Amino acid sequence: MNRREALKTMSYLGAATATLGGVALAQEKGSLVSWRFPTFLKPPIKTQELARGLHMLSGPGGNIAVLIGGNGVAVIDSGVAPRAAAIQAAIAGLGGKTIRFLLNTHWHFDHVGGNEAIAKTGAVIVAHHNVRKRMAAEQTIAFVNEKVPLSPPRALPVVTFGDTGALHHEDTVIEAVYVPAAHTDTDAVYRLLGPDVVHLGDLFFNGFYPFIDYSTGGTLDGLIAGLDRVLKLVGPKTLVIPGHGPVGRKAELRGFRDMLVEVRERINPLVEGGKSLEQVLAANPTRALDEKWGTGFFTGDFFIHMLYEGMTTKK
Repeated sequence: MNRREALKTMSYLGAATATLGGVALAQEKGSLVSWRFPTFLKPPIKTQELARGLHMLSGPGGNIAVLIGGNGVAVIDSGVAPRAAAIQAAIAGLGGKTIRFLLNTHWHFDHVGGNEAIAKTGAVIVAHHNVRKRMAAEQTIAFVNEKVPLSPPRALPVVTFGDTGALHHEDTVIEAVYVPAAHTDTDAVYRLLGPDVVHLGDLFFNGFYPFIDYSTGGTLDGLIAGLDRVLKLVGPKTLVIPGHGPVGRKAELRGFRDMLVEVRERINPLVEGGKSLEQVLAANPTRALDEKWGTGFFTGDFFIHMLYEGMTTKK
């Protein structure tokens, strides 16, 4: 079977579907994505204490930060909609009875799915301007040819910011920094200055190849530039919460950034030289990286295919 046939028959990724944190992604370009969140529904919600009063929840979508104060809770990201009640129960179990603020790192369903349920409890939703714009209209994730319907009004952010913003939650300042044209055009980093913790959302997939949503403004160049900016904001002991994967530190974040730079250096000359997707895949530019980075959500070929489409679409 040659590369073209492999692409057509979906075998180049080695299985019928890949998984983006539980979202079944059809391997063949143009197929429908299943938004039933199969693996997001199954795992238990895990909690990890990062500092006094600060916890990370993982399992039901993107990683969630929970900052508990005497007068309420600030939460960063809300997971997937079907797990909203379980997420709220987990937060209550940590001692957080009233959620005052919900901050979103970007617009994707596995980070904003619980927005509506949490907003109904009285929480104020905060995000970058573009998160509200994306959620308030139908979107298309082009690489998997999936239309995403507009969100319910209660799920939309009601406080939005531009390049920077700050939320003063009791004794903790949560500083927001917008990172343009990276994973999407909606990404924000949240720095919790007291505990020395940052939440990067899907700017950081710790230990595996990431997804870059080029159809809603994401670019490989922008992601690398954003990570360069973030690396200047974190110290060697700063705890870095990724969108997916375990908590890391600056060393892991730099390793992720360096991997992306190496992939770009290998793929860019092929794209600039007018090579077809099949030719780029045949060159196997991620061969040396796949053993370390290709065992998560995406194989090297899937990642190459995604980057190729993003680069050529941009052109």
